[in-house]
Amino acid sequence: MSRTLLTLSILATFVAGAVGCQRDDVDPPAPAGTPLGVFDPAQGALQRLSEYPFFAGALRELEPAAGVLPYDLINPLFTDYAKKVRHLWLPSGAQATWNGEGRVLEFPDGAVLLKTFYYDGVLPTQERRIVETRMMYRWQGEWLFANYVWNEEQTEAFLDLSGSYTSISWVDDGGTQRQVDYRIPALQECRTCHRTDEQPAPIGPKPRNLARTYPYADGEADQLVRWMEVGYLEPSLPAIEALPDWHDASVDLQDRARAYVDINCAHCHNEGSYCSYRPMRFAWEETVDPVNLGLCVIPEDPIEPSQSHIVSASRPERSMMVHRIASTAVAVRMPLLGRTLVDEEGLALIEAWIASLDPPCP
Repeated sequence: MSRTLLTLSILATFVAGAVGCQRDDVDPPAPAGTPLGVFDPAQGALQRLSEYPFFAGALRELEPAAGVLPYDLINPLFTDYAKKVRHLWLPSGAQATWNGEGRVLEFPDGAVLLKTFYYDGVLPTQERRIVETRMMYRWQGEWLFANYVWNEEQTEAFLDLSGSYTSISWVDDGGTQRQVDYRIPALQECRTCHRTDEQPAPIGPKPRNLARTYPYADGEADQLVRWMEVGYLEPSLPAIEALPDWHDASVDLQDRARAYVDINCAHCHNEGSYCSYRPMRFAWEETVDPVNLGLCVIPEDPIEPSQSHIVSASRPERSMMVHRIASTAVAVRMPLLGRTLVDEEGLALIEAWIASLDPPCP
């Protein structure tokens, strides 16, 4: 990473104290190497988003340039109701490879993942406001971070990993007026959430979460098939069990709950991750065992005496999972980072699922 990031990371130290974890070392400068295509990761992150050739036309339109693929997830992570646009770029001749159905694809050196966060209906004009573009890029076998904060004019985004808040009021798709002090993460926060087996890693692009269609400019197509067609993915994959969409009311209630915690909780409740010391394991394949969901598991540190179990069958009000999802207190809420508002739809799902469980815990 560049020297700029080294300086900015110092400002992120307060975040480590807030979440109660030890401060990781900042990303080291990438060694010099041969440039890979249009972006040379050996030189570190650039200062402006417009300096990359990833978008065509006006930057705010986020129109992907040639060789940049937009994509989406079946179940995205909740981030204070922000909407997201995702893009992938790989250097010429490079391919992502299979790493297991429930694991993020193995991306090659030079790979770039972009995720842009925005709100529609922002007051007072009810127009779109793009807040940030988060970038992860892979070099020398490691994922590095860069974050770009958009200006008020929506004409440029600038490299900034110091972390900040910005106040946003908007009218959501259902006509409800909302307000948030949106958190733009510091480097330490990126490294806390995006960690698997003690190494930085993306969260969302797993085959089972990518196995859906996408409305490309030339028509709707299966994402993974399109990735193979353009040479971004090895040409043959095993059969993939797509995750259910947790919003789909026709899906079994418990499967919807499992899909919800898979994307929102599993990346921390995983071996080598931030909450690995907790007993729950929320990845889709692990929640076949309801004990990993916390069903009838007595919490080691109940926040209130009324919470008898992590998940108390048929009794949401006695379930610590519900209490944490419903809280916005920094010391209580889960997920710990990445949100300050309550995911009301997600909370209702978890409450309904727990209420459906029978018999009650002993």
